[in-house]
Amino acid sequence: SQASFEEEGQKQPAGGHWKPLMPSKGSTEEPETGCQDAGGVDETQSTEQLNVSRLRSSSVEIREKGSEFLKEELHKAQKELKLKDKECERLSKVREQLEQELEELTASLFEEAHKMVREANTKQAASEKQLREARGKIDMLQAEVTALKTLVITSTPSSPNRELHPQLQSPSKAVFRKGHGRNKSTSSAMVSAAGQNVTPEPASHEHKEVDSILFAEFQAWKESPSLDKSCSFLDRIYREDIGPCLDFTKQELSELVRVAVEQNTLTIEPVAFQTLPVVKVSAEECGGPKKCALSGLPRTCKHRIMLGDSGNYYYISPSCRARITAVCNFFTYIRYIQQGLVRQDVELMFWEIMRLRREMSLAKLGFYPSEM
Repeated sequence: SQASFEEEGQKQPAGGHWKPLMPSKGSTEEPETGCQDAGGVDETQSTEQLNVSRLRSSSVEIREKGSEFLKEELHKAQKELKLKDKECERLSKVREQLEQELEELTASLFEEAHKMVREANTKQAASEKQLREARGKIDMLQAEVTALKTLVITSTPSSPNRELHPQLQSPSKAVFRKGHGRNKSTSSAMVSAAGQNVTPEPASHEHKEVDSILFAEFQAWKESPSLDKSCSFLDRIYREDIGPCLDFTKQELSELVRVAVEQNTLTIEPVAFQTLPVVKVSAEECGGPKKCALSGLPRTCKHRIMLGDSGNYYYISPSCRARITAVCNFFTYIRYIQQGLVRQDVELMFWEIMRLRREMSLAKLGFYPSEM
């Protein structure tokens, strides 16, 4: 190294040092020879010193360049290391984010799966319930159809069925049937003419004449029977009979009753056979055994109604029950006509509808049999 070179340079001049000798008087040539030797030694020493200095400077230069190169390489390595550290940190964050998203996605998928299973179970239970109800309604309708066939199809103009046309019965037999039971608005046991008149008259004392306008409207409806109230036939009956008959003091409840009758979801049952408590509705709306829910008047209520499957029961007076029953009987008969179950002459159908309209007119005026 540099220190060793300096020590060697310092030692060499000391080893080759010489002292000039004074020439003697007797010889003149010896001093010249000594001078020549001394000059050669000086040249050799200067050359060696020059070589040493060159070596020393070159080694210093090499060392400096090597140091600069190593510093540059170290700086580059540090930069690359910092970049790699940043990349590792970024990748670590990305991995943590992906893991978090994966956990959230897994949790949401499990939650969605559980939700779908719960909804499927709920829908299945509702479907099973609807299926049971539908089967019950089918059985009820089959029984009604069987009763209707016995009641209606056997009636002809030559030999009318006296159960279907009670005006042909004798006064002693034309009495309102007791026990309304649990009647749907489509019950096959329609209230007869004698059921709404306290003292019906025999058919021989009653004269009838077909109204041409009403009959034409009925014939037009009979060509394509439907429950659409926009046709002239049903529009007239709604205005003249159904609307006034179902117009009670409690307007909101009256509208609900009308809709239930139209949709065939109204139930009437005697209070004596009450099995379910009156719930979900206030006492003022429900009425009670001594207060009618439709009229709001203090009356003895022997029956109650339920609208659809709401579970809410409303006590009704005999007069209100007669009005609702009259409208239900009318809808029952025109539904049978619409379904093609009534096989009678058009004129006989017309007179049956007129009879049902008369029952609605009497009921809305407050007439009802004592058995109500």
